[in-house]
Amino acid sequence: MTSEVNLNMSQEKIMMKGTEAMAEAAIRAGCRLYFGYPITPQSELPEYMSRRFPEIGGTFLQAESEVAAVNMIYGAASTGTRVMTSTSSPGFSLMMEGVSYIAGAKLPSVFINVVRGGPGLGDIQPAQSDYFQGTKGGGHGDYRLITLAPSTLQESVEIVELAFDLADKYRTPALIIADGMLGQMMEPVTLPEFRNTDDLPDHSKWALTGAEGRDKHVVTSFDIDPVNLEEMNRGYQRTYREIEKNETRYEEYMMEDAEYAFVAYGTMARIIKTVIKMAREEGIKAGLIKPVTLWPFPYQVIEKAADNVQFLLSVEMSEGQMVEDVRLGANGKVRTPFYGRSGGVVPTPREVLKALKKEMEVG
Repeated sequence: MTSEVNLNMSQEKIMMKGTEAMAEAAIRAGCRLYFGYPITPQSELPEYMSRRFPEIGGTFLQAESEVAAVNMIYGAASTGTRVMTSTSSPGFSLMMEGVSYIAGAKLPSVFINVVRGGPGLGDIQPAQSDYFQGTKGGGHGDYRLITLAPSTLQESVEIVELAFDLADKYRTPALIIADGMLGQMMEPVTLPEFRNTDDLPDHSKWALTGAEGRDKHVVTSFDIDPVNLEEMNRGYQRTYREIEKNETRYEEYMMEDAEYAFVAYGTMARIIKTVIKMAREEGIKAGLIKPVTLWPFPYQVIEKAADNVQFLLSVEMSEGQMVEDVRLGANGKVRTPFYGRSGGVVPTPREVLKALKKEMEVG
């Protein structure tokens, strides 16, 4: 049981389930407020929070719905306190209007979406079909979400802390896209040290903490005057350009001599590393570009790779979403084929290798 683990032993590897590891990482990053609603395959995350928060002086509240939860996030984030929620695909869909409000109000907050098959209610199996929802702005308005995609549980732990830091730095929501496999698997992880909450970023210049002894603060996501609202939107865009400039993250794997390149993220990226090993045993020089930030997307890395490989094969647990960004990055320099499975079906290394060989035959 997780409760029996000495969670202060930060330098030792301990075996944890993905959802619980991300929950503990959030606590250690200084999160003290959690509002959410259980939905498979991430229900262990709020369950874990409900056990741990009383031990650290945090506040856990199970809302009556995802719509209620996201609006609680809106209010709590207005105080400048580190706050988060977690959900799965249909639940995140319900949160979209609130996410748009939170982005418009420039409130740092963290969302975790443990993706399942769709569309609609779908099933509880792992998928990557929420890429558009996370990276293209699932709600209305001209906003973006910093979107991070881990591929191992250790990376998940590290990305949780990064998500809080980036949200604070740019005063914007950050989204972690995992999937049902990452959420439910168990791996050994090294947990970070506890952050001192007194050392977290100071939000006193805008946060709603009581107006005694200072001018009042106003947190709002819109202005009824269209000219003023346009200026607000332009301000967001300036922030987004800064994020694109400074925070694009990716990993290249065996790309130094690659003649064929995969592009994959999350669980699919770790499967592709096995495919590359199998391919190279057969003399096929394959490599991988793994976006860590799905937004901002590493377009320049894709374009550079397009100068050196015969094609860029996108592999996703969807019917093809990230592939559109790969094609934008390649800018017509090289073929950008796609291979994917959906509905919760996870491609095996052998079938992906077969797809690679099929594309090699095309030329």
